[in-house]
Amino acid sequence: MASLSNRIITIANQKGGVGKTTTAINLATALAAIGERVLIVDLDPQGNASTGLGIDRRDRKLSSYDLLMGTHGIAEIAQQTAVPNLSILPSTMDLLGIEMEIAGASDRVFRLRRALFADDAAEYSYILVDCPPSFNLLTMNAMTAAHSVLVPLQCEFFALEGLSQLLETVDQIRRTVNPSLDIQGIVLTMYDARNNLALQVVNDVRTHLGEKVYHTLIPRNVRVSEAPSYGKPAILYDLKCAGSQAYLQLASEVIQRERQRKAA
Repeated sequence: MASLSNRIITIANQKGGVGKTTTAINLATALAAIGERVLIVDLDPQGNASTGLGIDRRDRKLSSYDLLMGTHGIAEIAQQTAVPNLSILPSTMDLLGIEMEIAGASDRVFRLRRALFADDAAEYSYILVDCPPSFNLLTMNAMTAAHSVLVPLQCEFFALEGLSQLLETVDQIRRTVNPSLDIQGIVLTMYDARNNLALQVVNDVRTHLGEKVYHTLIPRNVRVSEAPSYGKPAILYDLKCAGSQAYLQLASEVIQRERQRKAA
């Protein structure tokens, strides 16, 4: 079984365009930069996390699809990225059909959990799962496998409405298949300090969810948006930009919360 010291965090939001993959890539890079051994599991058929870490589609001979199908394990699929200490299980379009392929299987929501609790996952201190922007069987697998869910939330008008749906989903997973699942934290993304609405959203979310919301705000940042087209995390592409610095701060908060959790 996997080491109890590793931490499986699912990064999820059923709404697209909230910075989910960007958060997965840059949080993983920041954790790797401070010496943690990190694995990203790309569960989105679009494969943006894989592309954003420089894994060419032609090099994805094995993928997270093979992991869920049970034909190959983590050690066979994982690819080292250009970031030291950071590996990824890449995604392919094969994931689009997996829901139909395993729909009748009794273990359909436990496939990822079984794989991530195998011996070859024990070398990683953090496993981050990047989900598709929908609540489907892939997202259910991710939440069933995870210790906690990290929710990127865009600073826009309908943010709280979408968040309440996601929190209901987490409660449903907790009640049915993963009673220990909790909310790792809410990270507010695409923050623009010049926008009064963004500030109002920040205040509303913090009023409703208190300590669950990270202090770090991820700003709108051109350099962060450019980085994936170069196959690099923003932290490698431009370490000094505001977005990279924010993700380093977020990683520090994640580590701090883990220390507090262990101490408790």
